[in-house]
Amino acid sequence: MRLFIVSVSLVAALSITSGFLGIAFYNRESIREEMLNRAKHNFASVVLMRRWNANHGGVYVLKRPGVESNPYLENADITAADGKIYTMKNPALMTREISELLREDDGFFFHITSLRPLNPSNRPDERESAALKTFEQGVRETSWEEEIGGIRHYRYMAPLMVETGCLECHAKQGYRAGDVRGGISVSFKMSNVEEKLQRNGLIILGLATLTIALVIISFAWFFRKLVRSLGEARAELNRMATTDALTGLSNRHALLQRLDQEYERQRRSGKLLSVAMLDVDLFKSVNDVYGHAAGDAVLREIARHIQAGVRRYDVAARFGGEEFLIVLPDADLPTAQQTAERIRGIIEKQVRVGSGETQRAITVSLGVATLRAGERIEALINRADTALYRAKAEGRNRIVAEDA
Repeated sequence: MRLFIVSVSLVAALSITSGFLGIAFYNRESIREEMLNRAKHNFASVVLMRRWNANHGGVYVLKRPGVESNPYLENADITAADGKIYTMKNPALMTREISELLREDDGFFFHITSLRPLNPSNRPDERESAALKTFEQGVRETSWEEEIGGIRHYRYMAPLMVETGCLECHAKQGYRAGDVRGGISVSFKMSNVEEKLQRNGLIILGLATLTIALVIISFAWFFRKLVRSLGEARAELNRMATTDALTGLSNRHALLQRLDQEYERQRRSGKLLSVAMLDVDLFKSVNDVYGHAAGDAVLREIARHIQAGVRRYDVAARFGGEEFLIVLPDADLPTAQQTAERIRGIIEKQVRVGSGETQRAITVSLGVATLRAGERIEALINRADTALYRAKAEGRNRIVAEDA
């Protein structure tokens, strides 16, 4: 049963663990899908911003201190009628400068790059270069995780297609609308994501541990209760199999088993073994005159007095009908006679049937015998039975002993 409980608990623990691992995996994948969707949204925003700039032929800004002209543009500066100088911010430059501002604020940045950049600052790193080569082969997006400055980042990259507004600067490089010009990589810190994953992992681990503990405790409680119930049921079945239902004494089968044990013990040790056979006098008349319910009550009362009159290691049993057999280990014939006489006297004084003028005393007759050397159990019981019949023949309410 213990092995069964342990096996069931292990199976339950493994099943629960598998379930929570599935939840943890699903949670992790959901968060990664959220990161991918965020990166795609950011990429789309950058492309839209570039498209707006390109569709307007670039944006001119006042050239103030700290504002540098793009050295890779022809005629990047213009002078207004009032003498103020304006410089063009083309899509690539505007994108790079906005990226630098975002990077300073929250660590989010993006990088426009190409395998053939005009501006060296747009040169791809190793991972971006590998992604750009796959874009030329038809791949539409890629993502990865990378350590940048000791901080883990999530990076997403997709191809940057040549649009009509881009040809003003890039037509001389041989590009046509629809070509893969390069790519834009979007990067953001994963610290918040990792904290969320770690927190969720701890919550899932705690819930899994708690669930497993509760299930095992429930199993242990249930099986402990089951084992107790089975033990009680087994004890009850054993009691029913060995006890006479009417009197509560041992039944004939249980008595014979005990008698066999005492017989084997007597053979090994040479100690004495006696038995007393008891029969209720005129019991048929009790049933006939007072009814079977009264007869059952008489048998129960007699059984109670027999049990009270023997030693704690003696065994008394209902042998059949109104007959009882008492096994008396380590008792010689005189001791067996004394026990039988004590029981007979108590029953004669205490047991009555009926009431008023119809009340009568109940008496019993007993035959006593002691085991002879080399004698079998069956012979011992037969001699006690013979002594009982002699007691009946001699007038009842008496004891007859069969000499050893």
